[in-house]
Amino acid sequence: MIDALVLAGSRNDGPLKQCSSVPYEAMITIGRKAMIEYVIDALRSSKLIDRIVVVGPPDVPDFCRREDVMVVPAKGTLMENLAMGVESLSGSHRVLLATCDIPLITAQAIEDFLDRCGDRSADVYYPVVPREVVEKSIFRTRRTYVAFKEGDFTGGNLFLVDPAAVRRCMVIGQQLVDARKSPIRLSRLMGIPFLVRFLLRRVTLKEAERKASDLLGVRGAVVITTYPEVGVDVDKPSDLDLVSKVLETA
Repeated sequence: MIDALVLAGSRNDGPLKQCSSVPYEAMITIGRKAMIEYVIDALRSSKLIDRIVVVGPPDVPDFCRREDVMVVPAKGTLMENLAMGVESLSGSHRVLLATCDIPLITAQAIEDFLDRCGDRSADVYYPVVPREVVEKSIFRTRRTYVAFKEGDFTGGNLFLVDPAAVRRCMVIGQQLVDARKSPIRLSRLMGIPFLVRFLLRRVTLKEAERKASDLLGVRGAVVITTYPEVGVDVDKPSDLDLVSKVLETA
């Protein structure tokens, strides 16, 4: 069994503000539920998930009313909140990290990702979804793709992490998080030679995996998933419109 951590401390002060006046993105209503509830329900439905912790708003007492979910007040950057959440799950060998903005996620997608992590001996597992998988699905919305030698991939919103590795990569981890929507910024963090190879589409997934591992000082592993919902997050109005339509017909 794996413990799960959901990051839900982002204020609703970006593009989604025009769609909802709630103070935090996790609280945006889709259908009859808040966005984060879909993520929690998927985790609770999985036979592989044990404890669930949410790092959420410190000023909304009734933010999460699930009796079997512990809430830790969000207080800092994404990486700082991640560290606090992981520390609250004492005794965990590995923790599944999920963002609150993936309401289309399912228990099947979660279990498939965990199964693809194999023996779970790496420090960090990160899913990527092939462009063709997303474009052949019903989840047709604009995504950020990174071009590798094997093809184009979009990043997922689940991570399997070793709690002991989180503190070791706090600073560079935050830099990578800040650059996650920009393939060029990500490549710059990895050095000019890597950037040149990246622009020429000569970088393989394994090369990127090794480079990121060296940069973070951890053993990382890229996992290719065929579940497009892993890579469909809600960070703009068109995303919200898409998932609302999908969930209405589900």
